[in-house]
Amino acid sequence: QVQVVESGGGGVQAGGSLRLSCAASGLTFSNYAMGWFRQAPGKEREFVAGMWSGGTTVYADSVKGRFTISRDHAKNTVYLQMNSLKPADTAVYYCAAKVGFAIRSAAAYDYWGRGTQVTVSS
Repeated sequence: QVQVVESGGGGVQAGGSLRLSCAASGLTFSNYAMGWFRQAPGKEREFVAGMWSGGTTVYADSVKGRFTISRDHAKNTVYLQMNSLKPADTAVYYCAAKVGFAIRSAAAYDYWGRGTQVTVSS
């Protein structure tokens, strides 16, 4: 049974940092691209960052230069380091896993976590 579990969310003031973790089990981690998405109240889920198994990364323009995605194959875990956080980053953050090339489209992902709340106060 595949499980994707996020952790590390919480509250932080603007300008602060958080690191989200996502542990994947029940799958061959090296075969999967991993992505982070977020959804704010009343808005659609949006792509934040993605990383193919070979290490290539891609970011949404809104987080480029502030967020960093990384993965530890030994731990089957992907991370999202978030720096210089803004109130606009407030959302539920989701981790997802997929095979194949397309990484920005939520519809292309096979497995999803339940999300972790990130709240940035001004």
